[in-house]
Amino acid sequence: MNALFPAGFRWGSATAAYQIEGAANEDGRTPSIWDTFSRTPGKVRNGDTGDIAADHYHRMREDVALMKEVGLTDYRFSLSWSRIQPTGRGPAVQKGLDFYRSLVDELLEAGIRPVATLYHWDLPQELEDQGGWPERSTAERFAEYAGLAAEALGDRITTWTTLNEPWCAAFLGYGSGVHAPGRTDERAALRAAHHLNLAHGLAARVLREAVPAATELSLTLNLHAIRALSDAPEDVDAARRIDAVGNRIFLDPVFHGRLPADLVEDTQRITDWSFVRDGDLEVISTPIDSLGINYYSPAVVAAGTSETPSPWPGAAQRVRFLPAPGPRTAMDWPVDADGLHELLVRLRDELPGVPLLITENGAAYDDYADPEGRVQDPERVAYLDAHLAATHRAIADGVDVRGYFLWSLLDNFEWAYGYGKRFGIVHVDFASQRRTPKDSARWYAEVIARGGLLR
Repeated sequence: MNALFPAGFRWGSATAAYQIEGAANEDGRTPSIWDTFSRTPGKVRNGDTGDIAADHYHRMREDVALMKEVGLTDYRFSLSWSRIQPTGRGPAVQKGLDFYRSLVDELLEAGIRPVATLYHWDLPQELEDQGGWPERSTAERFAEYAGLAAEALGDRITTWTTLNEPWCAAFLGYGSGVHAPGRTDERAALRAAHHLNLAHGLAARVLREAVPAATELSLTLNLHAIRALSDAPEDVDAARRIDAVGNRIFLDPVFHGRLPADLVEDTQRITDWSFVRDGDLEVISTPIDSLGINYYSPAVVAAGTSETPSPWPGAAQRVRFLPAPGPRTAMDWPVDADGLHELLVRLRDELPGVPLLITENGAAYDDYADPEGRVQDPERVAYLDAHLAATHRAIADGVDVRGYFLWSLLDNFEWAYGYGKRFGIVHVDFASQRRTPKDSARWYAEVIARGGLLR
């Protein structure tokens, strides 16, 4: 029997502005922290930048035609804050908004639902120069930017996501420093996490006032499927501490209006959390309509010593991360679809009544075009098939999963890895910008047309 998904299930793919748009200096756009970071020697492999990326800014219509060819019902993209509101304050730049207006119009004409993310890590550099996410004022600026975007696009976009993966923005950007802006300050990372939560709540309130009542408001988190190596108390406690700073630092404020008490205790040597003001948690817990989940692989932890610098403030003391068994992707990430099922079932139990969207899931492999121009990627097909099967199993287990957004539509600028890692179901020759659908794109088109998996 085939594994068919519920009627109305949303079949999508996802991208991010800095990773695909290019046109870094066109039509009033100003530098973001990723422009600065990628131009800093040694920060991105091969000195790659997103200046051109996949040139989506100029090839948007071609890319939407590819989406239609695959049969996507939804397309998740992010808006560039620097393109819409250069320097992070003041009025919107109409040319920047016009690009997104055109994109949304093209999607709707193709019968594809636009799903817009306000922030996918590209903070305007001028706001970072004024302190960045560790400062409360950045959250306030973000709410103003949300209002500008909603005013221009709120009549046609029916799903808005405030933030993508605030864990990465806070802890990779300000903790370990492997992402922009490249700072290594545990206290700044925890302040950034709180102010990203606050930005989400402030923006959700602005959007709720500005867009039609039926509009879906969402947040996307890269929640970690964490497994203790053993039942030993020290290993179980290691998993608890990583869960606090990896998952509950966002889930508890957003859905329960509280900070995890054990997180506060675990991090007391770093901060007293005095930057959390009266009323913040009420704002952060503004009701939303769905939660987006990004999942790639699980984490196995045990008591021990972690690497330095660590993106896990407080929690990483006496915690060791171990490789999960099994095959691995080109990112050296383990392939383990069971972790996705575990995560979804956990959210079913902890957040009853909250609809879920899988907003990113995919894999990088070393793809290339053969002499006939075909890009065969059977490993990616197997990865996607396994994770969709895990999603189907979760739905059968009572998890309210409404959609699946494959990462990614296009090969792109893969952050600190530059152009060396390919996640797309469409191959991009970055020298010519030629697009070639991979075998995985054809496979996904068949899944969408069928409404599920062959079994």
